[in-house]
Amino acid sequence: MREGDTYRFGLWAEQVSAWRLRLRGYRILACRYKTPVGEIDLVARKKNTLVFIEVKARKDLSTALQAVTPRMQHRIERAANYFLAKHSELSGLEMRFDLIAVAPRLRWRHLDNAWQASA
Repeated sequence: MREGDTYRFGLWAEQVSAWRLRLRGYRILACRYKTPVGEIDLVARKKNTLVFIEVKARKDLSTALQAVTPRMQHRIERAANYFLAKHSELSGLEMRFDLIAVAPRLRWRHLDNAWQASA
């Protein structure tokens, strides 16, 4: 896959993930939320839980599931803290970090609570 194709595949994966989450009862609060410390692919809410979601699109699901490194997790956690600072009305909600892996032919896997925030 060429670089431009890879980028478009990633954008498509984020859009499909947001759509599927909506069908599962999530309310999407932000897509591609940019902060000075990093970007969060999707921010969603389901009942009393605020969910920060990293979407990884790769050629197969196993590669996508392994694509989030500890360094990336830390960056997403810092961006989540920035989001909460800007949206203090959501600070009382439970918080979790999910991973959605997407592969060609609409193979999709959602890992709830893919990692715990570091202390």
